[in-house]
Order: sequence, then C-alpha cells, then structure tokens
Amino acid sequence: MVAGGIPGVGVMNPRLVKFVAGLLFPVGLIMVSITGADLFTSDCAAFTFVSLQRKIKIQTFCKYLLLSYLFNFVGTQIVAFLLSYEVGLLDKYPWQAYLYHYCDTKVNQDFIKVFIKGIGANWLVCLGMFMGYAAKDILGKCIGIWIPVMLFVTLGYEHSIANIFFVPAAIYSGADISWFSFISQNLIPATLGNVIGGGSICWLHLLVSISQEGNGSKRKTATSLT
Repeated sequence: MVAGGIPGVGVMNPRLVKFVAGLLFPVGLIMVSITGADLFTSDCAAFTFVSLQRKIKIQTFCKYLLLSYLFNFVGTQIVAFLLSYEVGLLDKYPWQAYLYHYCDTKVNQDFIKVFIKGIGANWLVCLGMFMGYAAKDILGKCIGIWIPVMLFVTLGYEHSIANIFFVPAAIYSGADISWFSFISQNLIPATLGNVIGGGSICWLHLLVSISQEGNGSKRKTATSLT
C-alpha cells in the first residue's frame, strides 16, 4: 500500500512502483520467520519435507495445511477489515485507487496464468525461508528472506495469503469485485500453484540430496578400490 502513494512515479515508470512494493513486502515474512509463526505458503514446503521423510502421515500433512490456511484467512480478514478499512486507511486517493486497480488486475487473469504465477511465487517464498534458516544471525536471516521475496513481488507473481488480504480489503472498501470472482479466478488457482510450488522445491531438494549421496558413495568405493 505504501507503493500506492507515488502515483506520479507510477505513470512514468510502473515497474518502479512494483519494485517499491517488493522492497517492503518481505518485512511480513521476516516477522513470520523470526517469531516462529505459521504461514500457509511456507508450510507447503515445510510439511512436504517432513512428509517425504515419512515423519508425518498424509492425513497430518493435510490437516496442518488446512489449519494453517484457515487461521491465515482469519488473521488477514482482521487486518483487512478492522485495521485497514475500519480506520480509514483505504478511503483516500491515491491509496484506494491503487488498491482497486491492483485487485481488479488480479481477478481478471486466466486460471492457468494465475496457477503458474502461484508456482513461481512459492518457489521464491520457500527459497527465502530456506535461505533464512541457513543464516546464523537475525541480519543474515533478514537478507536471505528479503532477496527472493522482493523478486516475486516485483515480478508480479501470485501469493494466495497476500491476496486474501488485498482483495477482501478492496471489497470491504467498496471495490466492484465479487467474492465469487475473487475465489474462482484468483484464490483457487493461486492456492493450487502455491501448494505445487512449495512441494516441488522439496522434491528437487530431495533429488539433489540423493544424487549427492550417490556420488559420495561412488567416490568412497573408488577410493577404497585404489
């Protein structure tokens, strides 16, 4: 929403507005990571990883993803309605115009296009979480998360939980967008893409690990034979 406050810049260089949004958006994921909160999109990778290791059953995997999605939805509606619409943050130009245009664009895309963007978004979100976990201090965690998440926002990919905040916030403040069009044209394909994106990055990680282990065992065998 801060990026919406520079409409003059947006007319001359709309990509710069997206870049400003990308600079600020990672703050939310950084807070999620540092505080240990649950985010559905990163959980798609986390629960897939332990599921592939056979540490949890598929029923548990589905249950926790569903709970994460449900409570993320509740939390975003509290912020969208009570902390944004009710206090008048979305009533004035240029922020309301920016929000309406942003959300109208999101609900007027092809299903498959949103689905593919959802895959790309969660590849980058989960990569950011992996990079954050690899850091040894808070600053390293912030930088590791910031880079991939900034890229997904600037590229215009689809993050289901972010959309659950932005589009309902526009609806609450009077945008001509129906819940049906939001759910059918954006939320469902974005969510499916996020699940595939988060899960596939774990499959790739597992394949790379297996390949490295195989190469390591071959080298040990060759060394022992020589």
